[in-house]
Amino acid sequence: MAREDKPGNKQLVAYAVAENGTSPSVSELKNFLKDHLPEYMIPNAFVFLDEFPLNRNGKVDRQALPVPEITRADLEREYTAPRNPTEEIVAHIFSEVLNVPQVGALDNFFELGGHSLIATQVISRIRDHFDIELPLRDLFQSPTVENLAKAIETALLKKDGMEMQPIVPVPRDQALPLSFAQQRLWFLDQLEPGSPFYNIPNAIRLNGELDIKALQASLNAIIERHELLRTAIETVEGEPRLRIEESVDFRIAIDDLRPLEEEVREQEVQRISVEEARKPFSLNQCPLMRARLLHVDEKEYILLITMHHIISDGWSTGVLIREFVPLYTAFTRNQPITLPPLKIQYADFAHWQRSWLSGKVLEEQIEYWRQQLAGAPPYLELPVDKPRPAVQTYNGARLSFALDEDLSEALKALTQKEGATLFMTLLAAYQTLLYRYSNQDDISVGTPIANRNRSEIEPLIGFFVNTLVMRTDLSGDPSFRELIGRVRKTALGAYAHQDPPFEKLLDSLNIKRDVSRPPLFQTMFALQNIPRSKVELPGLTLSQIAPDNPTAKFEITMEMTEMHDSRLNGMIEYNTDLFEQATIERLIDHFK
Repeated sequence: MAREDKPGNKQLVAYAVAENGTSPSVSELKNFLKDHLPEYMIPNAFVFLDEFPLNRNGKVDRQALPVPEITRADLEREYTAPRNPTEEIVAHIFSEVLNVPQVGALDNFFELGGHSLIATQVISRIRDHFDIELPLRDLFQSPTVENLAKAIETALLKKDGMEMQPIVPVPRDQALPLSFAQQRLWFLDQLEPGSPFYNIPNAIRLNGELDIKALQASLNAIIERHELLRTAIETVEGEPRLRIEESVDFRIAIDDLRPLEEEVREQEVQRISVEEARKPFSLNQCPLMRARLLHVDEKEYILLITMHHIISDGWSTGVLIREFVPLYTAFTRNQPITLPPLKIQYADFAHWQRSWLSGKVLEEQIEYWRQQLAGAPPYLELPVDKPRPAVQTYNGARLSFALDEDLSEALKALTQKEGATLFMTLLAAYQTLLYRYSNQDDISVGTPIANRNRSEIEPLIGFFVNTLVMRTDLSGDPSFRELIGRVRKTALGAYAHQDPPFEKLLDSLNIKRDVSRPPLFQTMFALQNIPRSKVELPGLTLSQIAPDNPTAKFEITMEMTEMHDSRLNGMIEYNTDLFEQATIERLIDHFK
C-alpha cells in the first residue's frame, strides 16, 4: 500500500506474514521483486508481521497496519559512524528526510527508503548547508553517505577553482620529503632534541590466554605493512628526508609483575606507564615506535605502545587495533592473512601534498583564513588562579564528567532540529561558557580534524590530523539557536578549507609569538564519536585504557565522547600552573 506518514514523503510499503514463521531478508525480497517488477513498483520499506490485523469482515484492516521503521537489521549492514564532518552532515540530512534514527557512512539512500521525490529534498538541504548546486544525478550515482560526501567535497573545490589531484605511488629512489605537519615536528625537535612532548602513548588491557608469539608477529606484520612505522627522519644538507628501512626487527619488552604484592604492582604499572610515555625518541633512529608488555596477573596483561607523533595520530590508533584483530586471529589459528593491500603509503601522500598544496591552490586556501581571522583578538583572557609563567608550561591534569541520558538526548534532538551536527551544538555551548568567563564576544577555539578526506589515506597509519580555528561572533545578544547557526556557518567554511596545515597557516599569517601562550587560540574543543570499546579475540579480550600522561598543550582542552549507550561523557585537560582543580570543577558545573 502507498503511505504518506510524513507530509510530502509518499512511499510504497510492503507488509508480509511468513508462512512458516521464518521471514526472508529485506534484500532477498528486493532482489526477487526486481526480477518481476519495474523499479517504480519496488516497495521502499518492508514490514514483517506475525499476522495481519483484520476488520469485522475478516479482511485486512489497512488502517491498523503499523508505520514502517527502518532498522539496522533491515539494512543487514553494521553501523559505521560518519568519519568526517561532511559525512556527518549528509547522514543528518538522510536521517531527517527519511525519518531514520541512525544513518551510517556506508548506508544507501535508496535502501533506507529514499526515492526520486525525496531526492530533491536532499539536494535542497545540501544547497542550504554547503552553498553549492549539486546535480540530482550525483545522488543517484553516489547514493551512499560516503560517496555523496565525496561528491560534495569535489564540488566545493571546483567552486573555489581547484581540482583535487589523485595520490599515486612515487619512486623510492628519489629524495622523499616530509609532510608539512611532519616538518613542523622535526623543526621543534631541532629546537628541543629528545623532548617527549610529542609522544603518543597507548595502553591496552588484554584479558585471557595471550599468545605472546602471535602478538609479536602481529605487530611486526603491521610494521611491515606500513612503511612509516619503519621510517626514520634523516637530515641531508640541512633538509629533513624520510628514510625507509626495508625491514626492522621489532621486539616487545616484557615485565613480569606477578610476584609483586598487589599495591606495589599497581604502583609499578603506574611508574612504567609514565616512564614509557616520557621516554624520548631520536628521530633519526628507526622505528619511532616501541612496545612494552606488563604481565600483571595470570590472565591479565597491559600492553604499552608508544609512537612519536611524527608517524601517528589518534585515527592511526584505531587503524592499528583494527588490523591487529585479524592478524592476531590468523597467527593463533595458523591461517593466511587476509588484509587488503594498501594502494599508497604515507611517503606518497607527503609527496602529493607538497605538489598539490602549493602555488595558487595554497594561496587561495590561506586567503580564506586570512579573511576569517582578520582582527581576531590574539588572546582569550580567561581568569586564572596563578601568575602566568613567563614561558608556557605543559604541566597538566584531567577531570572527567558525564551528561545524563535525558540531557544527552535533548542535545541531539536540538541538533537535529537546527540542521547542525552534535559537534556544532556542543561547540556553541562551550563558546557560550568561554564568553561568560572571559566577557569577550569574539571567541576563537581550536579543534582537531582527522583530515582523512581522501579514501586512499583512510587505512594508513600516519600523521594526518590538522587543527582548525573556529572563530565565533557572540555579539548582539544572539539566542542559542541563532548561535548554533553562526557556529554551523563557521564550521562548514572551515571544513571546506581544512587542507592547509596549521603550521603553514601560522607562517603565512605572521603571528607575533608570545612564549607564554599558544598563538591564535588558547583552548581546544573536540568531539569523539568512537569511544573506547572491548574487542573479542580468540581466547582474549582487548580494551583500551586512557593513558596517564599528565600534560596540557593548551590552557584548557574540553573533549566530549559519544558513548554506545547514547550518553555524552566529557573530559577537561587543564594547565595546573594556571588553574586550581576547584576552578575546573566549577567550570564543568557551569557547562552542564
